[in-house]
Amino acid sequence: MRIDDGAVREITFDRPDVRNAMTGAVAGELADALADLDPADHDAVVITGDGESFSAGGDIEAMAERDETTPEAYERVRTTLGRVAENALTAPVPIVAKVNGDAVGAGMSLAAVSDFAYAADSARFGASFINVGLVPDMGATAILPRLIGLRKTKELAFTGQLIDADEAAELDLVNEAVPDDQLDERVTDLVETLKNRPTANIGLAKEAIHDNLGHALATGLKQEARLQSMAYDTDAHAEGVDAFLNGRKPDFD
Repeated sequence: MRIDDGAVREITFDRPDVRNAMTGAVAGELADALADLDPADHDAVVITGDGESFSAGGDIEAMAERDETTPEAYERVRTTLGRVAENALTAPVPIVAKVNGDAVGAGMSLAAVSDFAYAADSARFGASFINVGLVPDMGATAILPRLIGLRKTKELAFTGQLIDADEAAELDLVNEAVPDDQLDERVTDLVETLKNRPTANIGLAKEAIHDNLGHALATGLKQEARLQSMAYDTDAHAEGVDAFLNGRKPDFD
């Protein structure tokens, strides 16, 4: 995995010979790369793959070599794949999946737990875990029913079938399917928009939205009020109000 750090942290799966399949070590490295993000230093994260695939999910050859007890497997999954999902969903900056090709198994899960996902027209998606006798992981069972609905989640998880990028967009698994040669431009445009917004306040909005997914209305409204009161006390809020009142474009840098 290659990481190019800067205002936008770019993470690239760089094993095109195995369709960017993930080993436990790669998943752990990805979790770490999503853990140390600071809105003061980073505007966004973009995740993509080298070659013709985004990620084919788990490395089947690595699976064949495993020799572990059920408790050991639990610990490995929780501290690698589970930590990727947790860190993506709680990162204080936006996570963008630039799906350049097939996103299968954990690759599909990663697109699902990202804040934005844009897919090349040629990309295909599949919850292929069942094809090797596994349960969807990397947050898929938690987030997919919320994104695409319970019945469609079951259909994909129980059959392992592939869907194309257009259907993924119709289901809201991805924001948009775009021609392959326009994917870079589309994601760059999004990132430029995000860079012109107050990143820390995006983080507060993300926290409120995700925290309230499973809360009762009364609890959710309290959490929303708590985070909004924090946003009121930021420089970005003061700048936004002043810019509006004076008819100018806000400067959130």
